[in-house]
Amino acid sequence: MRRVSIFDSTLRDGAQGSGVTFSVEDKLKIVKILDQLGVECIEAGNPGSNPKDLEFFQRARQIPLRYARLVAFGSTCRKGRRPEDDENLRSLVQAGTDFCTVFGKCWRFHVDCVLETTEEENLRMIRESCRYLKAHGKEVIFDAEHYFDGYKDDADFALRMAEAAVAGGAGMICLCDTNGGVFPEEAAEIVAETVSRLSVPVAVHFHDDCGMAVANSVVSVLKGASQVQGTFLGFGERCGNANLSAVIPNLQIKLGIDCIPQEKLAALTHTARELAAVSNLDLSANLPYVGENAFSHKAGMHADGVLKAPRSFEQVDPFLVGNSRRFPASEISGRAVILAKIKTIFPDAKIESREVQEVLERIKELERLGYQFEGADASFELLVRKLLAPFSPFFELLYYHIYTDFAAEKDCGASATVKVRVGGEIQLMAAEGNGPVNALDQALRKALEVFYPVLSHVKLTDYKVRVLDGKNATGSSVRVLITSTDGVRSFTTVGVSNDVVAASWKALEDSMEYLLLKTNGACGK
Repeated sequence: MRRVSIFDSTLRDGAQGSGVTFSVEDKLKIVKILDQLGVECIEAGNPGSNPKDLEFFQRARQIPLRYARLVAFGSTCRKGRRPEDDENLRSLVQAGTDFCTVFGKCWRFHVDCVLETTEEENLRMIRESCRYLKAHGKEVIFDAEHYFDGYKDDADFALRMAEAAVAGGAGMICLCDTNGGVFPEEAAEIVAETVSRLSVPVAVHFHDDCGMAVANSVVSVLKGASQVQGTFLGFGERCGNANLSAVIPNLQIKLGIDCIPQEKLAALTHTARELAAVSNLDLSANLPYVGENAFSHKAGMHADGVLKAPRSFEQVDPFLVGNSRRFPASEISGRAVILAKIKTIFPDAKIESREVQEVLERIKELERLGYQFEGADASFELLVRKLLAPFSPFFELLYYHIYTDFAAEKDCGASATVKVRVGGEIQLMAAEGNGPVNALDQALRKALEVFYPVLSHVKLTDYKVRVLDGKNATGSSVRVLITSTDGVRSFTTVGVSNDVVAASWKALEDSMEYLLLKTNGACGK
């Protein structure tokens, strides 16, 4: 089986993405995550650009890596300067990595108008920089910057720059689509010709400004590229980089080309979630293979087909990439979907068609009012349990009062009073918050924690409000989605009302009730 090297640049090119900032601790965590997946090369930053990257490389030497090799990144020496006098190149040597990536210009336009130098000087900068790093024991990857645009403008010029890097000792040439404007047929032709001309392996590095980065990476491998560079979740400068979480399964599952150890494929989805959490970014639900919606079937006909024969509406088995099949409950869901979801809650129950129809009709009725159970599985489960196997509520709301105030010279504040009944006992609690919903949340928790200490571990992680019918202005109904966690599981609940506080209360009430249901009211009185 053919093998292709995976080169992840999340910590370098990914860090250039809008809204992305990594601490040294973040970078160390990401190195460990990528190594556990079996990624071969991790481009970890530019030690010559900032003290943070320099500190990272010093600390990274202490991390035992099983699969990955760290790569330091930098540029060729500056025009008119010898490599040994260039601080950036010295930093690459001092980074302590066996591999270095050094980039240089391969587009005549850039040499003339950006570097403002001659072809001969650019050739010298590339050749001598690679030779300097090689002389210091480094394995050198030359990033041929703007190679595809440069090749289309003057193919011989671009090739001469790549050949200069080989002459200087570079062991691999990476062809970079720096502007992200190449199409797959162009990529295929240029990679094939370059592979035939160079005496060392060729890598590719595509940006996604035309939405072609993954496709370009795949066709380049088919034309002889030995390595794909990208970022695991696709983020990076401007529109991002080739998304390796899609490139890897495309190559390995669809084309039989090894990228990571076979047993690691099932860790793709978990890795994506871990990286998103460390990066403090939401993992897009629509990402191929690893997104929550990648194997989500909402339409009744599709869901029915998948339940009968998964390949009828799925390109691969979600198990292969560690993902799972989902059937979001909605008003367009068919009986087969509802039946499948009910069976995840009551696996041993014999659900008759009348009961399934009752749940489906109730869902349709609630969605007409504005409820959305797609993405609110906790509220869906509570609904099903209450309809099919009624249980005694863990608490009963007697009332709540909200008080808000405003003054021009201070922040707005709010206080809430909540009175609940648990069994035969009544608890009244008050709390302050930075708004009415926050105050209500705090007061409810304080009241219930008296009876159920397990709720002290619950925290709200996301709160979304959507206006359902804007034509009624401030009198419009709103939908509130609340995501909570107890440190072990995350769950989302939903509430709808023309009063944002009442909608929030419903979602908060469901979140508390759901956790108590899952823990059987652990430690409760």
